[in-house]
Amino acid sequence: MNSRDLHQHMWAQALDLLDRADKMHRQFFQPDRQETGRPGWAPPVDIFETHRELLVVVALPGVAAGDVQVAFDGVTLAVVAERPLPVAGRGAIRRLEIPHGRFERRIDLNGLAVELLRQEITNGCLVLLFGKRGFHGA
Repeated sequence: MNSRDLHQHMWAQALDLLDRADKMHRQFFQPDRQETGRPGWAPPVDIFETHRELLVVVALPGVAAGDVQVAFDGVTLAVVAERPLPVAGRGAIRRLEIPHGRFERRIDLNGLAVELLRQEITNGCLVLLFGKRGFHGA
């Protein structure tokens, strides 16, 4: 392979890596349309399960604990809040990658029999600890 072909190959690989990184970023902070028709976003969620508990972690940078509404109807967990633009009115925006505005994230818990034991915001994440019914002292 001559140097020109090598250069083009390396450039193509670099563009491919950038494209994959962009897709991953969009996967975690997906713009979404809410039921109101207004644009919104969906925060990323991690869910961990043991035989006694279910731990749901929702990334909510810049969202105050008192501004988060959590509802669970026995099937679907709903987390609703609004992340304000943190520096509104402070000059020109040079880059805006962290989503802001209203969001509503719905998570299907597949009919698990759980009850909410603890809700807190820690290190920018909403942490919801559910105990599975039938296991006491979780």
